[in-house]
Amino acid sequence: GSMVLTSSFSRTIEKLSRTHRSSSTMEPIKCKAMVAFGVNDLREEEVIVAPPKAGEVRMKVMCNALCHTDIYTLSGQDPEGLFPSILGHEAGCVVEAVGEGVTSVKVGDHVVPGYTPQCKGSDCMFCMSPKTNLCPKIRGTQGKGVMPDGTSRFTLAKDGSTVYHFMGCSTFAEYTVLAEISIAKIDPAASLEKACLFGCGISTGLGAVWNNAKVEPFSSVAVFGLGAVGFAVVQAAKAVGASHIVGIDVNPNKFEMAKKLGCDVCYNPKDHGDEPMQQVLVKNSPTGFGFDYTFDCTGNVNVMRSALEAAHRGWGQCCLVGVAAAGKEIATRPFQFITGRRCFGTAFGGWKTRDAIPMLTDKMMKGEIAVDHFITHRFNGVGETTKAIDALHSGDCLRAVVHYC
Repeated sequence: GSMVLTSSFSRTIEKLSRTHRSSSTMEPIKCKAMVAFGVNDLREEEVIVAPPKAGEVRMKVMCNALCHTDIYTLSGQDPEGLFPSILGHEAGCVVEAVGEGVTSVKVGDHVVPGYTPQCKGSDCMFCMSPKTNLCPKIRGTQGKGVMPDGTSRFTLAKDGSTVYHFMGCSTFAEYTVLAEISIAKIDPAASLEKACLFGCGISTGLGAVWNNAKVEPFSSVAVFGLGAVGFAVVQAAKAVGASHIVGIDVNPNKFEMAKKLGCDVCYNPKDHGDEPMQQVLVKNSPTGFGFDYTFDCTGNVNVMRSALEAAHRGWGQCCLVGVAAAGKEIATRPFQFITGRRCFGTAFGGWKTRDAIPMLTDKMMKGEIAVDHFITHRFNGVGETTKAIDALHSGDCLRAVVHYC
């Protein structure tokens, strides 16, 4: 009897503290953020972060890894780039408050934001299909830089003006608000600094190989662009038993790490004068007819052409992972397809965000996926995001993680 009493008593106390905690925190929060006011105009500002509305979650951002997509939008190349906005989308966070109706996470949970949501609704043909992870539930508003109800949760402290969201994440801020369907809950024992890498680049590279291309053992693989995503592709191909992996990059400093991760050979296009890279690769491929799988991790449409044309005659597959700048188009001759090549793309590696991120994090904790080598630079405080950007521009950086607390 007393046992039952105690447990129901502690449950009541827990419930009280929980309601107290969420109601007391449902006030606007003033915090620091890096606000992008225009092309390459990033400034540290005080912002007000409104409480989460129904179906939304407010979280404290513990650390943020810088991805090239952030820089790409900041530099004005992103067709959907909006200013003023708070960029950032690879982060490790702790839930601080939950809006009405939120059931999948609670205050104190450790989470990784996702720019591709997973609503899991039985009425969502995309979430219900095993073929894709492209849930369109909040696509319309996310692309406009606002929450699903059409409004922003960010304002500048100094004048109350609106600041827009970015990729449904906005993690260049000490606090942010996301839709519940964009949040992956992870094991609290996991290092947030490492888990945040699964919010974008690393997951994308792994998934391109495992989900989209479905690379088979003993196959040959060519990876164009040896940044964090390219290295994840190399690692994933090695993990499934690809027998010949080559890396292509104009920065030879990348080659040592590439070889450690699984590349047999690395090529620098600058060493081959005017000869198109696809010719060099086909000539040097194990069969002399190209590579079974090729991956573009550059976002450069000329490189995409090389990747397609370096794919194996008769069955080669080319996966586009990099995002091209606004207005760019891809070119090749139809004969490339007639002679058996296929070309396709990936978004977030085909992973269904809320299911995959916790699973990948668990694999990392078990030692099945190594990620330590991706973190090459560390900084402290939101304001050091500019230093992280400089590091990423330097070319010797894979991921710069900025710790906010």
